[in-house]
Amino acid sequence: MKKVLVPLVLTASFPAVAVADVQVYGKGNVALQHADETGNSKAELVSNSSRIGVKGSESLREGLEAIFQFEYQTNVDDGGGDGETFSQRNIYVGLRGKAGTLLAGRIDTPLKKAQNKVDLFNDLEGDIKYLFAGENRRSNQVQYRSPVVGEYFSGAIGYITYEEDGVDPGISASVSYDRGPLYLAAAVDRDVVMEEGAVIPDADVARFVARYSISVVHVGALFETYDDGFIDEDGALVSVLWDLNENWDLKAQAGSSDINNGGGESVSLGADYRLSAKTKLFGYYTNETNDWGCGGVGCDNDYLGVGMELKF
Repeated sequence: MKKVLVPLVLTASFPAVAVADVQVYGKGNVALQHADETGNSKAELVSNSSRIGVKGSESLREGLEAIFQFEYQTNVDDGGGDGETFSQRNIYVGLRGKAGTLLAGRIDTPLKKAQNKVDLFNDLEGDIKYLFAGENRRSNQVQYRSPVVGEYFSGAIGYITYEEDGVDPGISASVSYDRGPLYLAAAVDRDVVMEEGAVIPDADVARFVARYSISVVHVGALFETYDDGFIDEDGALVSVLWDLNENWDLKAQAGSSDINNGGGESVSLGADYRLSAKTKLFGYYTNETNDWGCGGVGCDNDYLGVGMELKF
């Protein structure tokens, strides 16, 4: 019960504190999906990382402010999630000034953030986490984000402590170039655990990202390597988004990787119809295959869905 009330209590309490800028925000994303998973077929209503949060800032002196964010995931379809209505997403406090931003809490790693908008099916079945490692949000993290340098360059580094004797901290770092139609990024993880609660963090991940816009067509690519001392693999993905007109977006994405699943491949097609700046309808088809992921035999999964997303 306490976890259910946390976001509501936080929201209700902010008018009583001396914080200059407080914003309640969120996203509801739900889809009706038909899933055919290696011969097992079902219809399901899925909540795609729907969330609610509060964030804000307080001016401390000229050019320096204290900032915070408390964000929780909620499952629109059934309120589930191991019996919890809310689960933590990005939650931190920090300082922001001319020299950059310093955060402490549970935060998306710089490597995860480096993918920018290349993943066109983020939070859906076609999400790149099926193929790639490094889609991490880690607790006990101190993260620094630089200001934009030379108008186009920026960087970030995260220091993750596992609070265990003899276990080295994890490091995640990225650098990016963003100018007009071109976005480039390179990022690395060193000793960042792939799952919360893992005992020995020992994986090294490198990710390289590019995105280029040609008028209304946006082309993205991602390449990643992974090495944990036992598995040494890589993978790649390409995506294309076409802004057909003021209402319609068409998109396609395909990738191949041995990192998360041996012989893993993913292909997705989709369309978005914007009802407003914050509300859209969408449809998608995703096929995912691998060589051994389903009880030691290969998987061949198909997903077809339609849904709605509302941001606030």
